[in-house]
Amino acid sequence: MTDGSPAALTDLIAPESIRLDERAASRDDAIRQVGQVLLEAGAIEESYVDAMLERENSVSTFVGEGVAIPHGTLAGKESVKKDALVVLRYPEGIDWDGNDVRVAIGIAAKGNGHIALLSQLATVLLDPEKAEALRNATTNDEVYALLESSDEDDAE
Repeated sequence: MTDGSPAALTDLIAPESIRLDERAASRDDAIRQVGQVLLEAGAIEESYVDAMLERENSVSTFVGEGVAIPHGTLAGKESVKKDALVVLRYPEGIDWDGNDVRVAIGIAAKGNGHIALLSQLATVLLDPEKAEALRNATTNDEVYALLESSDEDDAE
């Protein structure tokens, strides 16, 4: 991100940060799981998880098409060590404030980086076919291919 252009989504997600067969008891449980994977990736300090829960309690991160994008509050940015994405898939779904969520994409970004990441993700999530493919993904390669298609869309 040194030249001011956003990093490719695929550069921000490690293979171990994609988990495709998760289960969560609740929305908050899923957010904590997303936070834990961001923590394991070395992207955040533990306090960022609280910032994610705080954000969710003020504004839902459900974006439609069975997807939520939990991320922290502005104040939580101080807890971000590096930009990263994680993808957790919940085949059985989670009740997310009355919405059925099958995929939670966690974002950690320094500065205003989350805006660029959200805009890149939107190219995947606003396309019903791509969003469905993400909900049904069973391999890391499928997730990477969908995120790469977003990177290519942005390059055009």
